[in-house]
Amino acid sequence: MRIVIQRVSEATVKIDGTIVGEISKGLLVLLGIEHEDTEQDALYLIQKLINLRIFSDTDGKMNLSVQEVNGGILVVSQFTLHAATKKGNRPSYIRAARPEQAIPLYEYFLATLQNQFSGKIQTGQFGADMKVALVNDGPVTIIMDSKGEI
Repeated sequence: MRIVIQRVSEATVKIDGTIVGEISKGLLVLLGIEHEDTEQDALYLIQKLINLRIFSDTDGKMNLSVQEVNGGILVVSQFTLHAATKKGNRPSYIRAARPEQAIPLYEYFLATLQNQFSGKIQTGQFGADMKVALVNDGPVTIIMDSKGEI
């Protein structure tokens, strides 16, 4: 399981011109699920995500978590995070989980995040054509992989 975390001052997700998810200060999380992922991968990344100290304290040091700054989290599914690009110019998505496996794990990720995070959680819609807009604060962008591949 792979996530791209972006510290944002605001972020939105639109489907067909309608905002379906929106946060102000917080984290935009792009979530990619591969066929070998399990609930353990989700649990690992959720703990890292909600405790990651990437917000500035009063001294300007990145020392606070999203919970400590009362930020929100916007989660957007993105199978393209598992693109294989080594050969040729057309990415292969063979490692990405098929919807019948990915949807339950995506829903588990969201439900577990909701149980462990006290702030606002918003989402996109799995499999939809989404337009994601954000203002990256910093910029701060971090990539995590539950299997330690990044």
